[in-house]
Amino acid sequence: MPKAGLPTHSVSEKQKVLSKIIWQELELKALLGQMKTGKTSPSILPRSRLHVWLIRASTTILLWTCLIQLTAMGELWRPHLLHRWPFCLDQPESLMQDTYPPRRIYKNNGYLRVSCNGGLNQMRAAICDMVAIAKYLNVTLILPELDKGSFWADPSDFGDIFDVNHFKHSLRDQVRIIKELPPKFTKFLKHGRIMTMPPVSWSNESYYLNQILPLIKKHKVLHLNRTDARLANNNLPLEIQKLRCRVNYHSLRFTPRIEELGHKMVKLLRKKGPFLALHLRYEMDMLAFSGCTHGCTEEEEEELTRMRYAYPWWKEKVIDSQQKRKDGLCPLTPEETALILKALGFHRNTNIYIAAGEIYGSQRRMAALRSVFPNIVRKEMLLSEEDLKPFESRSSQMAALDYLVSVASDVFIPTYDGNMAKVVEGHRRYLGFRKTVLLDRRQLIQLIDQYHTRRLDWDAFSLAVQDLHKDRMGSPSKRRVILDRPKEEDYFYANPQECIPEISSPPGMDLA
Repeated sequence: MPKAGLPTHSVSEKQKVLSKIIWQELELKALLGQMKTGKTSPSILPRSRLHVWLIRASTTILLWTCLIQLTAMGELWRPHLLHRWPFCLDQPESLMQDTYPPRRIYKNNGYLRVSCNGGLNQMRAAICDMVAIAKYLNVTLILPELDKGSFWADPSDFGDIFDVNHFKHSLRDQVRIIKELPPKFTKFLKHGRIMTMPPVSWSNESYYLNQILPLIKKHKVLHLNRTDARLANNNLPLEIQKLRCRVNYHSLRFTPRIEELGHKMVKLLRKKGPFLALHLRYEMDMLAFSGCTHGCTEEEEEELTRMRYAYPWWKEKVIDSQQKRKDGLCPLTPEETALILKALGFHRNTNIYIAAGEIYGSQRRMAALRSVFPNIVRKEMLLSEEDLKPFESRSSQMAALDYLVSVASDVFIPTYDGNMAKVVEGHRRYLGFRKTVLLDRRQLIQLIDQYHTRRLDWDAFSLAVQDLHKDRMGSPSKRRVILDRPKEEDYFYANPQECIPEISSPPGMDLA
């Protein structure tokens, strides 16, 4: 879907205008020449006024000529890299002039209030789904509420992360979005008299039309909570699928401050050449939740177990860590990651950006990765304390910075298929199948164990790793559909195929 922007003219049109101006300039020069030789007399205007007029006209023509020539040359010679990597490398979107569509006029069936749960990208997908549902049901959407009670306890509101005005105005031809309920509903909200419910997971449009819309018409306002994964991946009307993409890739713009810092980080990374964004999901909450403790000390294992039991909504408590690792259900450790990157052919001088929070075990666990790839940076190394101070205790805003860098990177590699990994993968597919290495952890663990037990030498191990991933680089593909098992299907936001034009040979910059 093309972005609205400033009106442009083709180079050929500008050349026509330029030719016309040059021709007028030649006529003026001829006129001046005739006046100097005495063949033409300024009989109408006084001499001084005529000189002033001629100077002004010549200056204007000269300036227009330079401007048009520079603009035409700019369009012809703009670096190819900016076309391939427009996100965060050119001027930030938040600084561009927007032309918004006209408002959609429709009969309002009521008001939909939504509360998103989870981390940034889990909430991001839920917002896209709820906008599509609001449009389909012809209801007014209240600005989504973000999760403040999850593990991260991030107090950020919608407007702290996303550009509210752009979000509302860019979608005004689809759905009406308002910041809060009209005053007439305030007393119902205050006394908790607004109906609240979680929608059924992975539901199609008929569920919302037949089950949710009647409730909205009856109560005038409906509050949907726990909105993650409440809309099906597949078999939805094309207009719904395309609207989900439009919201995700065009309307959910981060705040100007976040966009500016993301742009700054990418610019600093680009100065050193191509870079790899590594989503190293080896953080304390991930390890405690998954029960993955490979390489941890006994004290660390006990700490992670205590944390898992401390959160009642983490339902799985007793976990066989070794079996889970063999099944490919654990994030790769920093040590395993170093081995795999080297086997894939990435050289020692590869520039690597770590898109993650605090790595569990800190320097001890990162030592193996840094010894093989010393050019590792994090946002804390690229930005000043002053830049990052507003983001303290704001995990979602920190994640937004990682998101921008990950989408713009030359290669993106997630070590675990969580929400961020999936949503970034889909965004990179949407932008032209930028290289995203999707690690097959189950097979990799087997290969790693065989290498460590010397059943495979290095050459055989490296060849096997590369062969395993030759078709796992984010190339064009169809989503996997599994009837009656939506959780096992390919995630819509990891591969929004309805929104992607077919590309026969996807581009990609090779760092290896």
